[in-house]
Amino acid sequence: MDELDLQSAATIWAEYVGEHPEHADEAMPPVDRFGDSADMADELLGLVLRGPKRATVAAVAEFRAEGQPLPRIGDHWIVADGAGRPRVILRSTELRIGPLSSVDDEFAWDEGEGDRTREWWVDAHLRYFKRSPALLGTTVDEQLELVFERFEVAWPPVQV
Repeated sequence: MDELDLQSAATIWAEYVGEHPEHADEAMPPVDRFGDSADMADELLGLVLRGPKRATVAAVAEFRAEGQPLPRIGDHWIVADGAGRPRVILRSTELRIGPLSSVDDEFAWDEGEGDRTREWWVDAHLRYFKRSPALLGTTVDEQLELVFERFEVAWPPVQV
């Protein structure tokens, strides 16, 4: 995948802060993409922009491997497309840590992927996490500890 465009991320963050000055004292949040390929990043970002995707997960071990703190409710993050262009700012609204097997039907639906069933979700996420370089040497099974996150689109404003 292409490098993340951090200059454009700073611009989109400045636009957001200009409209939401209560965040003026916050540093620019992390910039990241969904998935592990440019195509997946674009597909999942599209689900966010169209509306069905309002949840995501990440392995706790990946945060540790990257030396990153776990997200907190109210945290922002900037999501880029497969080419590394920042497209949207998300804000965490709900977080829970638990094993992959603890996903429920509602969360699988809110993640907005595949056929949105729990069965599809478990299978797809096991395959995804088994590809993660950050998890090498980690047992990837239904006990893998995940951060389950629900979010809202904070910027740009959603057009209704």
